Amino acid sequence: MLTASNLGLLGEVRHGFFTREGGVSEGEFASLNCGYSSGDEIARVEANRARALQRLGMAFASLCTVRQVHGAAVVHTRAPQPKRPSVEADGLVTDRSYITLGVLSADCAPVLLADAEAGVIGAAHAGWRGALAGVIEATVDAMVGLGAARDRVIAAVGPCIAQPSYEVGPELLARFTAEDPTCADLFASSADSDRLVFDLKGYVLRRLARAGIEQRTALPDDTHADAARFFSARRARQAGGERFGLMLSAIALID
Repeated sequence: MLTASNLGLLGEVRHGFFTREGGVSEGEFASLNCGYSSGDEIARVEANRARALQRLGMAFASLCTVRQVHGAAVVHTRAPQPKRPSVEADGLVTDRSYITLGVLSADCAPVLLADAEAGVIGAAHAGWRGALAGVIEATVDAMVGLGAARDRVIAAVGPCIAQPSYEVGPELLARFTAEDPTCADLFASSADSDRLVFDLKGYVLRRLARAGIEQRTALPDDTHADAARFFSARRARQAGGERFGLMLSAIALID
């Protein structure tokens, strides 16, 4: 489990960005696969989620996740949902203690947020589609609606695909610059082709800034480049596979 230094200073908050290590799943899902949608056995996914929550110091029954769809919808969570979720969203917020908000990823950026003074936390799943659609701002707005203040919110972006690994076509550059021309600097030429490489992590940090979040950081890890520690959807597909595990990132209020 990885943690962010800024969130780690908050005594009222527990958080963790889990790697693929330390679970019970096998094969392409080895070993801490926490994704119901992955194709892994449900019993193993639940055992892995329980292990992750135990590492976080929280009960398995406290977990709430959503059915992620690469959009910008955010749910206000009032009760845990530890089993397979049915609600479609990519962001969660709560002002209740001992509910663990969780998002799943395997190259997309997991974002955890907290205003400890207000007792409000949030979590967002930000792939390029969701980030471009505004899931970051929507999550922050929902936190503010529960009493959080933008100048107090602390945010951390967890492990995701890094720019050197994230080759894209020029059509993606066109989509991003149509929305914000300043995004052009997040794309660079790929050394071995006429394609581009995109800085997803930098883009998510920029959207956090746009949402008014000054206290923000990003972990340096590259999910695509580090197969021993991270699942990667892109790496699996490049190897001819269609199935891959999903890593859990989670945050909870304990006071």
